Parts: sequence; structure tokens; C-alpha cells
Amino acid sequence: MVGSLQLISKCSGGAIANHLKKGFIAIRKKGHLCVETEAVDFVDYSKHSKTLEIRKNPFPTDTRVLIVDQWIETGGTMAAATQLIEKMNGIVAGIAVVAMEEQEIALKLKQKYTLVTGVPCHLQPQINSQYLNSFKQFDK
Repeated sequence: MVGSLQLISKCSGGAIANHLKKGFIAIRKKGHLCVETEAVDFVDYSKHSKTLEIRKNPFPTDTRVLIVDQWIETGGTMAAATQLIEKMNGIVAGIAVVAMEEQEIALKLKQKYTLVTGVPCHLQPQINSQYLNSFKQFDK
């Protein structure tokens, strides 16, 4: 099964689920799912308390779930997503993101789960600083 966090990630998560011929489950911020849900509270990158939700009984016990998102900044939202999967008696099979900043919670996620990004090692310091050198051409 593939789960994704944000609206934009539903496109990539859905495409990955389709390619893998697996099911898809949406993991959303509070109030965006129109079904009965389970929830986890967390603090996001903006230091605000938020709630992440998943539908009740989303999959059978011990279902492996790949979580897909575009960006892990602090790791708070992704940590909440892993908690929801495990609260529903699922297994986090891995985490796939376009980019991850190497901050404390994010690094703990990387230690606990298989986590892959699309960022080459030589660009990781630029991701961590939230500024790609290629942006310099637009600073003029």
C-alpha cells in the first residue's frame, strides 16, 4: 500500500501505487477527509500544533505501507504519519521523498526506517540551507 501526506503528493503517491499495483491511502491534515478518522497531533515546521488523520480501518493488520511526500523539513509531519500507520497496526515499509533537510527528527526517521530521497549527496548541503546555488541567477 502507498500513503501520501499532502494534496500535491497524492499525485505522485497515486502514480506510485498504480505503478506498483498497490492500494492507495490518503493521510491528511485534520478536516480534509470525508470519512471517520483516527488522528495524531504533532508540531509542524512552522512550530504550530496540527493534527494528521487517516481513515479508520484503512488496511488489514501488518499491511506494509510506503509513505510518499515531496519534502521533509523538520520531520514532524512525517513522524506523525508513521505514528498513524503504526497506530492502525500497519508496518512502515519505507519513506520516499523528493528532498529531506537533515534536521533532528528527520534524521531519526532516516535511522528507524528505509528513507530515500531524490537529492544527490553533493546537493544535500544546499537542501539543508534551503537555498540551491542555481537560484543565484535569479537574484539579479
